[in-house]
Amino acid sequence: MTDVTDVTDVTDTDFEAEVIGAELPVLVEFTAGWCPPCRQMAPVLKALASEEGDRLKVVQLDVDSNPETTNAYKVLSMPTFMVFRDGEPVKSMVGARAKRRLLEELADVL
Repeated sequence: MTDVTDVTDVTDTDFEAEVIGAELPVLVEFTAGWCPPCRQMAPVLKALASEEGDRLKVVQLDVDSNPETTNAYKVLSMPTFMVFRDGEPVKSMVGARAKRRLLEELADVL
């Protein structure tokens, strides 16, 4: 079992189980190793996972190694954040942002 404070990596293979089938709302960061704003978001997402872990699951998906999911949700820019609730995407945000702003934007889905 992974530590709840960690941001889980998901793939095309386990996206259905980890995200679509999750009981909690899930924040998915569509990310890439070559994307500087994505790297800036790592500590923000880790803090978010640690503070909101009981209400929100935080995962990341590498767009380069998981093209099926990336294309299925028409993700074009990195980082893209998508919130899934009950298996459906309910919110989408593009670009790095401060933790406070991210929390404000997530308030209506938590």
